[in-house]
This record gives sequence, structure tokens and C-alpha cells, in this order.
Amino acid sequence: MASETSASATRNTPATHAQMGDETIGHGNSPAAWTCVLIMLAGAAIASFAYILASTPGNFDFGTLLFWGGIGVMFVGLIVGFVMRKIGYGVGGSKLKNNGH
Repeated sequence: MASETSASATRNTPATHAQMGDETIGHGNSPAAWTCVLIMLAGAAIASFAYILASTPGNFDFGTLLFWGGIGVMFVGLIVGFVMRKIGYGVGGSKLKNNGH
């Protein structure tokens, strides 16, 4: 039991936490990821609005068309994010200035 306590005490030091925070784990904090997510969010909002619109009387055809347009916008977001990553705006990309954050 004492060895578990000493092991957990050495893991939970401020220095250890700072060292873990210094690692680049690539969670998408880049212009490519943010652009992809924002475009896809707009597409999801369009599709969500269209889903409700299509369920009201007389708007089925327009709502269905708008729904698939929102789905298309989400696919465009994926493509834009992929292209931006390939040209250097992804995590660790050549076009980004590494300022240590």
C-alpha cells in the first residue's frame, strides 16, 4: 500500500503535469481543423433547420432539397480541411509559425 502511495505522489507533481502538457498530441488545434469544423457546423445547422422545415405541411420538397444541401456542405467541410492540411495548415504544418503554444 505504501508503494502505491509513493508512486501516485510522484506522478501527480506539477513538473510531471507540465511535462505532459508540453507534448504535441495533435488534437486538431490548427487552422485546417477549425475551418473544417466551422464549415461542417454550418452544414449541420442547415440540415437541422431543413429537417424541421420538411416536416411542416407544404415544405417537404424544399426541405428535403435543403437537407441534402446541408449534408453536401458538411462534405465540403471535410474536403476543405483535408486540402488545408495537405498545403501546410494542419497540426505541425509548414505554413504555421511554431510559437511554443
